[in-house]
Amino acid sequence: MAGNLTRDEARERARLLTVQSYAVELDLTEGEERFESVTTAHFTCAQPGADTFIDLHGAHLRSVVLNGAELDVSGYDAERGRFPLPGLAEHNELRVDADASYMRTGEGLHRFVDPVDQKVYLHSQFETADAHRMYACFDQPDLKATFELTVIAPGDWEVISNAAPDASDELPAHEGRHGTLQAAKRWHFPATPVMSTYITALVAGPYAVVRDEHDGIPLGLFVRQSLAEHLDADNLFEVTKQGFDFFHRVFGLRYPFGKYDQLFVPEFNAGAMENAGAVTFLEDYVFRSRVTDAIIERRAETLLHEMAHMWFGDLVTMRWWDDLWLNESFATYMSVLCQAEATRWGQGAWTTFANVEKAWAYRQDQLPSTHPISADIPDMQAVEVNFDGITYAKGASVLKQLVAYVGLDNFLAGVRDYFNEHAWGNTELKDLLGALERTSGRDLSSWSKEWLETAWVNTLRPSFELDATGRFTSFDVLQEAPAAYPTLRSHRVAIGLYSMDEGRLVRVKRIELDVVGARTPVPELIGEARPDLVLVNDDDLTYAKIRLDEGSLNTLVSGGIVAFTESLPRALCWSAAWDMTRDGEMATRDYVRLVTSGINAVGDITVLQTVLRQARLAVQQYAAPEWRATGMSRLASTLRDLLHGAEPGSDHQLAYVNAFAAAATSAEDLAILTGILSGTAVPEGLTVDTDLRWTLTHALVSGGVLGAADIDAELVRDATATGERAASAARAAIPTAAAKAEAWAAITGGSLSGALLRSTVGGFMDPHHVDLLEPYGAAYFEEVGQIWKSWTSDMAQTFAMGCYPMLLIKQDTIDRTDELVSASQPPHALRRLLLEGADGVGRALRAQAKDA
Repeated sequence: MAGNLTRDEARERARLLTVQSYAVELDLTEGEERFESVTTAHFTCAQPGADTFIDLHGAHLRSVVLNGAELDVSGYDAERGRFPLPGLAEHNELRVDADASYMRTGEGLHRFVDPVDQKVYLHSQFETADAHRMYACFDQPDLKATFELTVIAPGDWEVISNAAPDASDELPAHEGRHGTLQAAKRWHFPATPVMSTYITALVAGPYAVVRDEHDGIPLGLFVRQSLAEHLDADNLFEVTKQGFDFFHRVFGLRYPFGKYDQLFVPEFNAGAMENAGAVTFLEDYVFRSRVTDAIIERRAETLLHEMAHMWFGDLVTMRWWDDLWLNESFATYMSVLCQAEATRWGQGAWTTFANVEKAWAYRQDQLPSTHPISADIPDMQAVEVNFDGITYAKGASVLKQLVAYVGLDNFLAGVRDYFNEHAWGNTELKDLLGALERTSGRDLSSWSKEWLETAWVNTLRPSFELDATGRFTSFDVLQEAPAAYPTLRSHRVAIGLYSMDEGRLVRVKRIELDVVGARTPVPELIGEARPDLVLVNDDDLTYAKIRLDEGSLNTLVSGGIVAFTESLPRALCWSAAWDMTRDGEMATRDYVRLVTSGINAVGDITVLQTVLRQARLAVQQYAAPEWRATGMSRLASTLRDLLHGAEPGSDHQLAYVNAFAAAATSAEDLAILTGILSGTAVPEGLTVDTDLRWTLTHALVSGGVLGAADIDAELVRDATATGERAASAARAAIPTAAAKAEAWAAITGGSLSGALLRSTVGGFMDPHHVDLLEPYGAAYFEEVGQIWKSWTSDMAQTFAMGCYPMLLIKQDTIDRTDELVSASQPPHALRRLLLEGADGVGRALRAQAKDA
């Protein structure tokens, strides 16, 4: 990673420097590989005479002038991305004149050419520390400064940054260093409020734009011209306005950055990025084909998450990446709270949270790389792999528990005080806890130690005895923790008793209590009749794995899962069953039986899609090998029947056909997919649009029915960037040794863009053809170390995680991993990813043993 700034280096630089301003001048008319970047920075030094360095990666330096004196540019380390600054004065002016490089990896200033019309689009992505790929800066979050930008760009481009432009002047005969370009424009953006470098932004190109206004805030939506017809601006603006109204009300502080633009950019390497006033989004959120409401709900959560960042992260920023969770956990929690309180998804948003976010958190928290929410981040490589289920989902889950502990009103009052006290500054964990303690009147030091400063997840189990009439004579909640992570936390939980009533599983009693220590008696339940199902952590108040007693599990498997009248308890039971399967406490075939018998009763489309995805994963990785084909056949058969019986045109119909395509392996099932793709046997109400065609094509390629010529023909129908990615995934899924060898050469060759690398890896790692992946287990371990050293951070992570031989579920894979880690002593970030992969293989082996 460029520079790999350490925490100690950042602290020392922050001790020395206070940065006032950056004035950045960019010329984007200089060619396809590089652009002109001139930075003038003003900063003070607390220790005149001291030395430091400024960050600038991969550039060609022309001149560096510090306080009027020209410095020798031969001292520039382009690979590390650092230029030394000796003998600083108390007040300093630095001017750096360079040519910087466009990127194709999604980091820095990314350049994309639309295959539809050959138009060029640029977007920046600077988190965590890639602003210095575009301009010279002190690239760390606690050296905030104002940011003034001037850009020369082709005359037909839109140029967007953090502030609204105050000038865009025509340059009809602009003279660039490398030639003349007609009809250029010079855009000027006035100085912003102080902000961290990682949330500065530039997006440029002939973007189509839709504008609106709400509560005095100018709103903009931007998208490539070739996608503009698919932009559903009404829905996006609706959620945006609901978000602003909600956050203004609960935060008590108006949006602080003037205008608010949301930009859907090509080949983005994340879901979204919270650049102040110029939020960038993954272009897949522009739906060119029909999607289920689960995807629309997810987009709304992402939109609201980034909006919450305008306060959590942009206005008030963590001092160093140890407290990344102060950004991400709060943005996640607040986005779901906003969805539940202010949008059409209502309280169902918490059902989605329980089934999606928490599942991610539980999985991440049980890996060998688990870490406290408030993590130890010694350098930038460490934070790059810490954008994980703990930082986002566990943190948000713990905040939900904290709200149950202190009360929502007290929590929000503390947040308001936190913003007012620290606006435009940088904070640490203690600053937030102090604000919450003042408004809640509670000492949060022990809560912080339990929840924020320790790792792993507890397990809660009901334990009870009955009398001859079936009534509880004792009832306890047992709390467990592994020896390596022995913390037993304090939980605020609800216990729900559910019984069958005329075919419906309804809650007959609910109590709420604090669970503390290894055993917590529940005297309120003594004398109650044993119900059909006992649900610990009803209403999902705490962060913990829950277990179902044998009778409750029998109720679910024998049909009770379909009888719930509410979505949240059903989702919690699905989650518990999935977790028991992953932990080897429930046989995979029993979990699949639960899914195939109960999935037809799931009305919540997000839960439906999640459970179907988990069931397929369970068969592919957790089933005993001798039962795997039976399990996949059973799952496909259920989905085939559900597809034929689904309401025409419904979200469920679309979810079923997508899940069926992923599970279809038999000749009979592949023939059904062929009939849908060809149009000869399309279920009533199903629209076979562009994206569904690619889904069907991919499945038929993987199944050996279609081949390279069919992929090429489909790409002619959809000659777009999305089509190119889908085609690359399909080619990598062709079930021949030659196709796998070609895909592996493309993956390891280093010439693919970030987006094409991800799609090719996704197609290559096809779980239906594990035998074809056998040669690449050894190849992975030979390649990963060098790739980690030579590729950019995001690209290296894509390879290290995506190509790990997780489908080669055998002890040899674990042994090879251990040997590599022991022999090469890889950087801690790579070591973490390798051990996570090995842990997944070990978990799969244990689950297979249980299933057998």
